[in-house]
Amino acid sequence: MEEELVKRAGVPFQVIPAAGLHGVDPRSLPRNIISLVRGTKASMKILREFKPDVLFFTGGYVAGPMAFAGRKIPTLLYVPDIEPGLALKSLTRFADVIAVTAPDSQKYLSRKAITTGYPIRTGLSAWNKQRAYTKLNLDDDSPVLLVFGGSKGARSINEAIIPHLPTLLELTQVVHISGQLDWEVVQTARTGLTSEQRKRYHAFPYLYEEMGAALTSADLVIARAGASTLGEFPFFGLPAILVPYPHAWRYQKVNADYLAERGAAVIVKDETLKTDLLPVIMDLLANPSKRKAMSKAMKSLSHPQAAQAIAEQIVLLGGQHL
Repeated sequence: MEEELVKRAGVPFQVIPAAGLHGVDPRSLPRNIISLVRGTKASMKILREFKPDVLFFTGGYVAGPMAFAGRKIPTLLYVPDIEPGLALKSLTRFADVIAVTAPDSQKYLSRKAITTGYPIRTGLSAWNKQRAYTKLNLDDDSPVLLVFGGSKGARSINEAIIPHLPTLLELTQVVHISGQLDWEVVQTARTGLTSEQRKRYHAFPYLYEEMGAALTSADLVIARAGASTLGEFPFFGLPAILVPYPHAWRYQKVNADYLAERGAAVIVKDETLKTDLLPVIMDLLANPSKRKAMSKAMKSLSHPQAAQAIAEQIVLLGGQHL
């Protein structure tokens, strides 16, 4: 997925061998250590050829070999989630500057960080409401519920939302980004709807450029709580029902708590989705004033110049000024 997205953006992509060490089966450790050694050698080769002035990391164990190989090169480390993962924490020793999405990340770090916010790609902000409605074939006579689970979708969210489509479509239009894995199931569910309901149900396996239209048009979103929710939902002032992925350590829960504690989101646990999701949706659809308050709280967390702030730090590390 990452390789495809990077290449779509026109950025050169090179693979570096890497593997995790934390929480790994001891029998896999020797093989993983060998991968890290190979990754370090591959990183050194890339550095010799590319000759970078600055290194920029956003985490993951794949960054380890490059960080070690380039330890004498000025480095910016960006922490996208509220709580940095173990790999990110280990990279702080190599970083000259640490940037974070929100000031709450500071309590997880042993060094001072600067708060930049989460950068969003420019294509997301290029839409207005009318253009987004036209692109997605939406009407302006009822609210829009956006449902998605990240780049690969979220099966538990799909399974919780599909049985309630007839009920929801009486009250709202639904833009459902299911992911490729459940696309056939979604298509089958769509055929079981009435013709009027199908007009209000807009399903996609994935959206690229049109994702900005989906976020612009939405009045309420149901989603996981990955790092991007900390930047995209605040930018659009989008009230959210968040379902933290239960198998991603606690990073998504911490992200969701950060937004919920500020009145910008409501949390539904993954294990109670099938019973709890519909009542929460119905309550928020029936309370425009509550959604408005959540939208205001979400918008207050926005950092629209985050990309600029991070870019400035990178350029400064390279000895230049924007």
